[in-house]
Amino acid sequence: MKNWEEIIRHKTFRYIDHTNIAEFQNKNYTAMTSFAIDDAIATAVSKKQSPPAFRLWSHPETIVLGIPDARLPYIDEGISYLKQAGYEVVVRNSGGLAVALDQDVMNLSLIIPDVQHISIHECYEAMVRFVEYMFHDLTSDIEAYEIVGSYCPGDYDLSIGGKKFAGISQRRIKDAAAIQIYLDVSGNSYERASHIRKFYQLSKKNEETKFVYPEVTPEVMGSLSQLLGVPLTARNVIQRVYSTLERFSEEIVITDFSAEEKETFEKRYKQMLKRNERIAE
Repeated sequence: MKNWEEIIRHKTFRYIDHTNIAEFQNKNYTAMTSFAIDDAIATAVSKKQSPPAFRLWSHPETIVLGIPDARLPYIDEGISYLKQAGYEVVVRNSGGLAVALDQDVMNLSLIIPDVQHISIHECYEAMVRFVEYMFHDLTSDIEAYEIVGSYCPGDYDLSIGGKKFAGISQRRIKDAAAIQIYLDVSGNSYERASHIRKFYQLSKKNEETKFVYPEVTPEVMGSLSQLLGVPLTARNVIQRVYSTLERFSEEIVITDFSAEEKETFEKRYKQMLKRNERIAE
């Protein structure tokens, strides 16, 4: 893998903490809102109207489905189960499959321009390097490879001792990329994975499907607190994100959303609502 400096040449970053959002209080602030916000920032970054950005966000109990999940033959039964278990359900607009969010899961979005010169794999590698440095004082054992049996499996699953604590997805808009990662900071990773396993069991049953959906094994998932033996909190992770960004940049700026970003957000949010019409019923 390449290191951060070989991939990311930018030295000024915009820092956006949406873990306690006030900017969009007029909206029902769900994960749909977050994906629309990332799209708006990515559009501005692509047009060079914003510096590259690093955004933090979190949501209460939510299962975020991938586009392939929406094609499951008995998805209505699976969604009904998740809602009865107390989860909001959202279909995202980026790659990957179902993941679980709650107050103990931190989401990070790295949004960079000029990605015609950067491969998809290099974008993933940049996020891996960022997370490795975030926790370099606690471990050197973070690995990136697919954890079979995890939910939303992929080549850039992050794990310690064979147990996954993070997954990365990526969305490209014009000439920008939003590399999004969820970090299981603390809480019950087994329970999260068990809900997603039950969702797939109910949504697929024994039906033959063209797409291969994961057979989730909750035992292969873990939180950072559990795997490191350190009681980490979301606030601690936020501090680590900022200090790592300080290490990797020369300037950090905090700016309000522009009028154009808000306009783009409104358009993208309507698209997210349209995408989620079926499961909102």
